[in-house]
Amino acid sequence: MKIAVIGTGALGGTFATLLARAGHDVTVTARGAGLAAIRADGIRLTGGFGEAHARPTALERLVETPELTLVCTKAQDAAAAIAGNAAVLDGSPVIVVQNGLDGVATASRLLPRSECFGALSIIAANYTSPGRVTITTPAPTYLGRGSGPADAQAARWRDVLAEAVPTRVIDNFVGAQWTKLVVNMLNSLPAITGLSVQEVVDHSGLRRVLTASMRETVRVGMRRGVRFGALQGLGDARLRLFSRLPLALGQALPRMMRARMGDVPNLGSTLQSLRRGQRTEIDFLNGAVVREAGLAGLASPVNVLLTALVHEVETSGSALTPAEVCARFATLSLR
Repeated sequence: MKIAVIGTGALGGTFATLLARAGHDVTVTARGAGLAAIRADGIRLTGGFGEAHARPTALERLVETPELTLVCTKAQDAAAAIAGNAAVLDGSPVIVVQNGLDGVATASRLLPRSECFGALSIIAANYTSPGRVTITTPAPTYLGRGSGPADAQAARWRDVLAEAVPTRVIDNFVGAQWTKLVVNMLNSLPAITGLSVQEVVDHSGLRRVLTASMRETVRVGMRRGVRFGALQGLGDARLRLFSRLPLALGQALPRMMRARMGDVPNLGSTLQSLRRGQRTEIDFLNGAVVREAGLAGLASPVNVLLTALVHEVETSGSALTPAEVCARFATLSLR
């Protein structure tokens, strides 16, 4: 198939390379150093999915309509990237591979004639340099749309992606986006401290903050009427129980996630953005919790502060020590 991948960071580079390895005709969009590197030497993938080298067609903007498009930009870049390619995309199917809650709705608004799907990827990938990606944790990708059962079209695209990377269709995709948002609470503290996800979870004080941010996210989702979707052993009943446990017992959840990662440092996508000098998508992660809390009439002090601290590090360029982070949260009642 002729498949386009818009955005070739860690996940976009991963999907483009593995789809090309599976025999598809892949075109990617990129900018600046990334575009130059891919044109010169393609994309090289190492780590959990083995070694692969692809030489996709690399463009700043698509010039012909693909049979399928994957949007793999950061959440804050999605609208501009989709709009910039809308002339050739509208009417053809699109899968938005993205964190946050808004990606599929954004694509549907900008591409009214396209069937739009969402994909939640649990792959941990490090963008080591332009055109170079290392997979630290190979994991499935979950595909669907809406709040109901998975449909036949989602199953069709699952079969295409599964030729390249483990992919499953899921019911209640919107609920699964919320479950992934809980998981994505792993991103902010590495960005603030410069530590890996594993180091954050191993630090008792940071782990308490992380657990509190996850529980706050679940409580906001519950108030918003969300039925959490099943994702990597997490689901509605388990997350609701997690939100009610004492904080000390709730720390079992991030510990479980850390065990699944192994010991290869997982930097998290937000820290990787900071290291590349790019804007982060924190406003679509912890910031999304803050917005949804406001709509629900709830306070979300943990996620408010985490969002502010990531922006502080973005501005200053200097990470905070774990002790400094814990001191900032000392006035909050973590629960």
